[in-house]
Amino acid sequence: MKKLLLVAGACLLLSGPALAQRNKTGPQGAAAGGHAEGASATLERCDEPLGTVGVVEEQSGDWYRYLTSDLRLPSTIPLIRMMIQQSNCFVVVERGRAMQNMMQERALADSGELREGSNFGKGQMVAADYSMNPSINFSQSDAGGIGGMLGAFGGRKLGAIGAVVGGLKFKKAETILTMIDNRSGVQIAAAQGQARKTDFGGGIAGWGGSGYGALGGYTNTPEGKVLAAAFADAYNNLVRALRNYEAQEVQGGLGKGGKLKVGN
Repeated sequence: MKKLLLVAGACLLLSGPALAQRNKTGPQGAAAGGHAEGASATLERCDEPLGTVGVVEEQSGDWYRYLTSDLRLPSTIPLIRMMIQQSNCFVVVERGRAMQNMMQERALADSGELREGSNFGKGQMVAADYSMNPSINFSQSDAGGIGGMLGAFGGRKLGAIGAVVGGLKFKKAETILTMIDNRSGVQIAAAQGQARKTDFGGGIAGWGGSGYGALGGYTNTPEGKVLAAAFADAYNNLVRALRNYEAQEVQGGLGKGGKLKVGN
């Protein structure tokens, strides 16, 4: 019985990474201006940008706390920004932490500390036409029972395998990207994406005592790869929808009372 479980556990461990390699559809490579290097072949691309966009996260949401505390993954913003630039569908503008550095340089210029000709005068920053907001819905798995069973049967040997299998954090991730017009506040588009888990997760931290944090990132952890693929799916769906975009019209004009009237 122990031998059978050991073989089964080993097969599970080996099959996960293989599946992850075969299903490598998430963001990868690099981007510089309108040029993409090593981007996923499945990423939608545009012949020219549709406008400028800033990416913002709702960092007070439950999904963000689970992402950063339980999964120990970083912000989704760099991941999404790279996808956007590789697609050439929007020009990305900074609206995150680097804004502090941008304003600091301007403050230094105003104080006279920067060299002459540094050219940090007013009127150079590019407006963000749109804001893109990501969110995640995690579908929990019941993988802990598998790990517990292996540990109970096999002691230390099977317990090690059980730690890996039991480390499955979720079986499916659903992501949503919404895009808002910054001038009017009108939602321009929204798209959902999803991906299923194809590898084993946080239990790997038990090996070698290095800790899960040492594996962090969206390209080298199972959970990260699933989330990256789900966001790529959502972004592709968003771009496809925008290709057929039609502005919504309200009789009498947007925000001027609407057609649903209340009684006297």
